[in-house]
Amino acid sequence: MHADEEREWTERPGRADGGGDGGPAGRGGGDRRPRVIVVGAGIAGMATGCYAQMNGMRSRIFEKHVLPGGCCTAWARDGYVFDYCIEWLIGTAPGNEAHTIWRELGALDGKSVTHFDMFNRVTDEDGRSVMFWNDPGRLEAHLLGISPADAPLIRSFCRDLRRFTDIELYPFLTAPALRSVRERAALLRTVLPSFRLFWRTAATPMHAFADRFTDPLLRRAFRNVFFQDPEGFPLLPYLFNMAAAHRRNAGFPQGGSLGLARSVEERYTALGGAVSYRSRVARILVERDRAIGIELADGRRYYADHVVAACDGHTTVRTLLGGRYTGPRIERLYGELLTERGTLFPAVVSVFAGVRGDLGADRAHSTTYLLSPGDAARLPGALQRSLVVQLRSHYSDGFAPPGHSVIHCTYFSDFAFWKELRTRDRKAYWALKRQVAAFVKEFLERQRPGIGERIEVLDVASPATTKRYTGNFDGSILAWKAFSEADDVAAALVGKDRMRLPGLAGFSMAGQWVGLGGLIRAASTGRFAVQYLCDEWGLPFTARESPAREPWHPGRLGRLPQLDRRDGRLGREVSGA
Repeated sequence: MHADEEREWTERPGRADGGGDGGPAGRGGGDRRPRVIVVGAGIAGMATGCYAQMNGMRSRIFEKHVLPGGCCTAWARDGYVFDYCIEWLIGTAPGNEAHTIWRELGALDGKSVTHFDMFNRVTDEDGRSVMFWNDPGRLEAHLLGISPADAPLIRSFCRDLRRFTDIELYPFLTAPALRSVRERAALLRTVLPSFRLFWRTAATPMHAFADRFTDPLLRRAFRNVFFQDPEGFPLLPYLFNMAAAHRRNAGFPQGGSLGLARSVEERYTALGGAVSYRSRVARILVERDRAIGIELADGRRYYADHVVAACDGHTTVRTLLGGRYTGPRIERLYGELLTERGTLFPAVVSVFAGVRGDLGADRAHSTTYLLSPGDAARLPGALQRSLVVQLRSHYSDGFAPPGHSVIHCTYFSDFAFWKELRTRDRKAYWALKRQVAAFVKEFLERQRPGIGERIEVLDVASPATTKRYTGNFDGSILAWKAFSEADDVAAALVGKDRMRLPGLAGFSMAGQWVGLGGLIRAASTGRFAVQYLCDEWGLPFTARESPAREPWHPGRLGRLPQLDRRDGRLGREVSGA
C-alpha cells in the first residue's frame, strides 16, 4: 500500500452528515468512496471485503495471523501440506445459491472437485464396518445385508434420503430482512411441499433414531456419519448433507482449505482490497456510540465509515468493545450459551502423518474407528470413544511430495484440559502431545501393518493450538451447533437485528459466531453485512461472478507457515502451540 493511501486510512474522515447514521462520511478531497474496515481475514471477513469492493466501497482487512482463512487453513512440514478444515464443501455443483456465492468470491476458480461415493465408513473394535454410501439404493442394500431385522428403520432412512436428493434449499443470497416478496414465495414453494419431511426429521434426534436399531453396530455407526457424534443433532442435517454429496454438491475443492482461502483472497485483492497481516486489533474505536475505526496492539489507529467484526464473537463483544453494547439477545448468545452444554461444537485434536509411499486403493477416504475402552483411555482429553482417520492424499493433489501421502487423524477433545495443562506446565503439555503422536502411530500400524516404519512426520495440533492461531472461543472450529438454542438466537441476530449490536452505530458483525458454522454460512454473512450496509446507505446492492479461470496449482498456496518444532521420542513429530 502506498504511503498516501496508508495516510488516508489513518486520518479521521470528516462527517458531512453531522455524524448521524444515515450514510458514509463526507471527505473534502481524494477518494470519496465510503471506507469499511474488516476485522479478521477468515472466509467471512474476506467475503465482506469482496462484496464491499463490488459495491463501490473501499475496504481494508486486518488479520493477526500471516495467512487468510482463519480455521480454513493449512500449514507445512518437510514438504507435506497439512490441510486442517474442509471435509466437504456445500455448493460445489452449479445451479444453487451456495454455488453462486462461491463463484462470486472466486473460491472455485480453475479448480477440479473431488467427489466421493461414500460419506464415511464406521468400523468397530472387531473390524465390522458400515459404509455410508451417498446413493440411497446402494446404502439400503448394504445396510439390509448387515441387519435384515432392522429393515423397517433402514428403509425409512433411505426413503427420506431419496426425498432429500430432490430438494434444493440454499437460501444464502439475500439477507433475511431484505428478501423480496418473490424471494419469500420461492422459499415457501421449496419448503411447503416437504414441510412434514422437514418437521419430522428435524424433530427426531439421531441418537433416539439410532437406539431403535437391534444391531449394536448400526446403533453406534449411525451416530458417527459425521465422523464423530456431534450430540444433539436431529436426522435432518445427516440426510441433507448426504443427499447433497449424492448430487455432487458437497465435494472437496482442489487446493483444499487454504486453497479456498487463497482463491477468495486473490478475488478480494483483484477487486482492489487490501489485507494487513500480523495486525492484531486490540479495540474498536467508538465515539458518541458510533464505531469510527480500530486500534492495533501496537497502538496504530485506522479510521473508517463502518467497521465489520468478522472474528470471534465473545472477543468482539467483551474485549474489542469492552462489553458496553449488549442486550438480552447478546448476553444470552455471548454469555450464558457459551458455557451451556451442547451449544458449541467441541474442539478437536488433529494429528497429521506424513507417509513415505502410497496409501493404496482403499475405497474409504474417511473412517471412524470405534475404540475399545483401553484405547480410548490412552487418548488425552478424549470426549468420545472414537478416532477419525482420513486419507487426505485421496482428497486433492499437492498435499504431499511425489511418492508420499498424508493421513489426518482427529478426535473431539476438551479445550479446558489442554489449556490448563499448557498454562501450568509447558513440558507436560508437550509430553502429552508426544503421547498422542505415539498412540496414532501405533494405531495406524495395527490397521495398516508396515505403515509405522514409513511414517516420516507426525504433527499434533491441540485445541489450545486452535485457540492461539484463530482466537476462537474454547478452540471451537465450527462455533455454535445448529439445532441448539444458539441457532435460534443467532438467527434473530441476523434477521431481526441485522447483525448489529444495541446502541452502536457504524458497526456490524459477520462470520460463524453470528451465522453458525460451515463455510458457506460464513461467506453468506459477509454478503448479508454488505447488503444491510447498502440498504442503510441507500445504495443498490450488486454482485458479479469472478472472471478468473487460470487453472489451480499447488504453487498458488504461497509460502506456508512452519509451526513451532519440538524434539521428541518420535523425532520430527510434534508441532503447534
